[in-house]
Amino acid sequence: MVSDPIHHRRARIAHWVGIAKRVGYGALLVGIVAFFVGLATSFPAWAVTTTIVALVASFVILPLPIVLGYGVRAAEREERATRRP
Repeated sequence: MVSDPIHHRRARIAHWVGIAKRVGYGALLVGIVAFFVGLATSFPAWAVTTTIVALVASFVILPLPIVLGYGVRAAEREERATRRP
């Protein structure tokens, strides 16, 4: 069986999308935790800085992998639909 370069490329994109989503959502989680720690401790400077940096990082990182993830899933769905007899 000949390997399909489109499948390999889609799998590679899906792999990087998964990593980017984990990093982006991890940054969002760090921002949320830092906010609540700051809320409990009268907002020290490190908590405010950590919250802002983490939220900005998640806002910069997350949009592209979310959109690409939808694209990969849509392409797989379309491919399955066209293969059915």
